[in-house]
Amino acid sequence: MAADVGRRVLLARGVRAPFVHGLWYIPVSMEETEIQFMRAALAEAERAAAEGEVPVGAIVVRGGEIIGRGANRMIGSNDPSAHAEIVAMREAAQRLANYRLTGCTLYVTLEPCAMCAGAAVLARVDRLVYGCDDPKAGAVRTLFRLADDLRLNHRIEIARGVLAEECAACVREFFQSKRAP
Repeated sequence: MAADVGRRVLLARGVRAPFVHGLWYIPVSMEETEIQFMRAALAEAERAAAEGEVPVGAIVVRGGEIIGRGANRMIGSNDPSAHAEIVAMREAAQRLANYRLTGCTLYVTLEPCAMCAGAAVLARVDRLVYGCDDPKAGAVRTLFRLADDLRLNHRIEIARGVLAEECAACVREFFQSKRAP
């Protein structure tokens, strides 16, 4: 993927190394990195399920470090805005002491709804990686395309389908258990 040659780094053909805030970020493997972070988001989803919440988990990553974690908390907190993405972005913003999450990637197990996609745009998240599509409320690709709408003043790079089957199974099993006799 990359070889260090003195003070220069040689990259394999086709490998992108983002230059953010004066630093080159060269991941070991984008796919491995995305899987690792999506597993962290899945752990948050499992925590939500254990608390009786719809199992959606999210994390915010900047510079290879998790700076915000969130699990759905709507039921327990009686707060309709306590979606995993919002919880994770709030924590990240507090940690950065800035509501703008530039240089950040939001990983979420389920395609964000309109509220969460809109919040990510307003927070200036650079990249959004999600696990499975949401045919009932997905506002990134399924029902709407809010995160990269050309009419908005900020657009987010989108990657979807990371651990899609595991993410979908988490939601499916939760609702099957709720419907079981």
